[in-house]
Amino acid sequence: MTSKTLTASPVALGTWAWGDSGEVGDGQFGSRLTESGLREVVEKAHSNGFTLWDTAVVYGMGRSETVLAQALKGYARSEYQLSTKFTPQAAGDGGNPVADMLEQSLDRLGTDYVDLYWIHNPADVARWTPLLIPLLRSGTIKHVGVSNHNLTQIALADQILGEAGFRVEAVQNHHSLLYRSSERAGILDHCREHDVRFFSYMVLEQGALTGRYSPAHPLPEGSDRAAVYNGILPRLQTLTDRMAAIGEDRGASAADVATAWAIAKGTTPIIGVTKAGYLDGLVRAHGIELADEEIAELETLADAADVDTRGWWEPGM
Repeated sequence: MTSKTLTASPVALGTWAWGDSGEVGDGQFGSRLTESGLREVVEKAHSNGFTLWDTAVVYGMGRSETVLAQALKGYARSEYQLSTKFTPQAAGDGGNPVADMLEQSLDRLGTDYVDLYWIHNPADVARWTPLLIPLLRSGTIKHVGVSNHNLTQIALADQILGEAGFRVEAVQNHHSLLYRSSERAGILDHCREHDVRFFSYMVLEQGALTGRYSPAHPLPEGSDRAAVYNGILPRLQTLTDRMAAIGEDRGASAADVATAWAIAKGTTPIIGVTKAGYLDGLVRAHGIELADEEIAELETLADAADVDTRGWWEPGM
């Protein structure tokens, strides 16, 4: 049986962008990253009680895990939690691709266990899920989550683990004001009813919902996110303006309001952090209580923007 229930800070820290090369405009996010800058992020995060770090092998093909381990150097392993993923699409062809990929992650992360291990995409639930059981038994992984899975797939994974005395303890899907398919499909309700932690990723839609970008100030040219979002920024203006106004009353930004919305929906947002200053926003977001009318208004404006931000890797829910 799983030793104890998964506990995590109210906001998880995402390191997708940490897999970029660090050159401006290059990669998924096109952010400029430095070792000292990321070390500062870790120090500030930990002093504010944000200690769950979410990464994956496929973020820069190992680069994000390596960079994260470097930034965490000197902290006791008990002081932070690590969340990484088995991505079926990147599986090797050995006898046990799950154990193999995990071993490489542990090596890069400089640890002998992972607090939360995810099946990243639902390629073949019946094939991959059983391979997690020996890893749970050995304590190499403490808790299991599934990412980008629909209700049927979540239930199947849970049933397979359940036969061995374990369970799916977390679900991680794209969930934001602009993309609420997990809510509409009943996945949020399912998680509430079964005491499963729901982690929302892309809450800020890779920056498009922060209010920092507009048609006049687009996302970094040449980055993957610019190609996806720059064209729809005009349609988001009314929404981000309203988020900024709601935030202003509370000394907060539009980004803080987007994060507060995800918390208000009963989810744990995974927020990508590349600058220490962003952590002030997470502290503020955690303290914001949105009124029901505000939540309803934001969702109405988001629906009116009528954009589809589903990632190319995401199956429908």
